[in-house]
Amino acid sequence: METLGSIVQLTCTVISVSGAMIVIYGVIEAIISFLRHKLSAEKKDQISENEAIRQRLGAHLLLGLEIFIAADIISSVVSPNWSKVGILASIVAIRTVLSYFLRMEVKQTQA
Repeated sequence: METLGSIVQLTCTVISVSGAMIVIYGVIEAIISFLRHKLSAEKKDQISENEAIRQRLGAHLLLGLEIFIAADIISSVVSPNWSKVGILASIVAIRTVLSYFLRMEVKQTQA
């Protein structure tokens, strides 16, 4: 049973790191796109370009949040106790609300 717990914890760590890498990649991509847009000689529509950058960043954030939620759910399987379940429920609720509003914002910018 201890080996299974170690495997699940390692899996959760790998999943969490994957989520963090997706978010970090999205932030770096957004910064580079923003700087490239601001420093370019071409004058494109700034509002639409900024919205496109925000939309791509929002998509990365949404994916990262979903991956973090999955890692939290998997980690609760290893040692389920009421305090961990309560903490997990509040974390999932907060991340779900954030995910919902990010998704709404991304949909609004697509329309």
